[in-house]
Amino acid sequence: MKDVAKLAGLSVSTVSRYLNNHPYITDEKRKKIQKAMEILDYVPSSVATTLRSNKGKTIGVLVSRITNPYFSYLIDAIEKVIKSKGYTLIIVQTYDDENAEFKMLEMLKQKMINGLIMCSVESSSNIIEYYCKYGPIVTCNQRIDSSQVHQITIDQEKITYEAIKYLFSKGYKKIAYCTGGSFSFKSHGFLRNNGFKKAMEENKKPIDRRDIFENIHTIEDGYKIADILVKNSDENWPDVVFTGSDEVASGLIAKLLEYGKKIPQDIAVMGFDNQPFSSMVAIPITTVSQPIEALGRESAKLILSLLNNEEYNVKEEELTFKIIERKSV
Repeated sequence: MKDVAKLAGLSVSTVSRYLNNHPYITDEKRKKIQKAMEILDYVPSSVATTLRSNKGKTIGVLVSRITNPYFSYLIDAIEKVIKSKGYTLIIVQTYDDENAEFKMLEMLKQKMINGLIMCSVESSSNIIEYYCKYGPIVTCNQRIDSSQVHQITIDQEKITYEAIKYLFSKGYKKIAYCTGGSFSFKSHGFLRNNGFKKAMEENKKPIDRRDIFENIHTIEDGYKIADILVKNSDENWPDVVFTGSDEVASGLIAKLLEYGKKIPQDIAVMGFDNQPFSSMVAIPITTVSQPIEALGRESAKLILSLLNNEEYNVKEEELTFKIIERKSV
């Protein structure tokens, strides 16, 4: 912009007013600025203009990894609502990295985005609360200990508790368990861990650390679990594996079948999320169905209402879960 002003023989403030469509600029000055811009091949930054005017319509979305079908379907539900209101999305994958999350929060502070939907959370609640003063933040199916941050979620602890109870009701006694983080208090996925612990305690079953698999997310993780299980002696062989993910369940089932194991006769497998493929694998997966579309839709509607200072009553009745029974359990 300084180069344009110098070539046109005008002040930087005059060029700035021209770029912002200020009405009080003479035609002669306009022509000089336009000619200088043509000579220099200068194109004003739409991002910079948006930041200056503070009239952007962009919402950020944080996910762990978009290759997980859960997140891709969640983003699809969010974008359908956001797009219908003239907003666009910026999607960032964190891969469970707190630094990646911090960069997105900084974008909110710098007004590069107007609001933020966090479908994955790595930071502490006090850090997220700090950034709330720069724009609305909504967590989607990620419960945090905060009264300031708006949250759309279903009870992960209750879901897992009911799923483990269901496995006990089916006659399984030795349950292996997969978690997305570590099996410790306040770790990633600690609410599900609490649900598992509660169900085990109620059924007077001790937790064997050899049956706990940590940082489990992908199909490949399912393969690895199968490799570990087949090396176990008969007395350490679990009756069933609660995988916490249909991806993990599908990988586990595929590898166990390669080893010649029968499912659920030799070992049962339970998934989570009820992804479309879960009914189409070699052994259809018994799983927990989360209302993914409703979670995305309600999160989007809530953040739009916050941006426009409108009241919105979340449809809690749509945020329910159920167990889908198939052949893997």
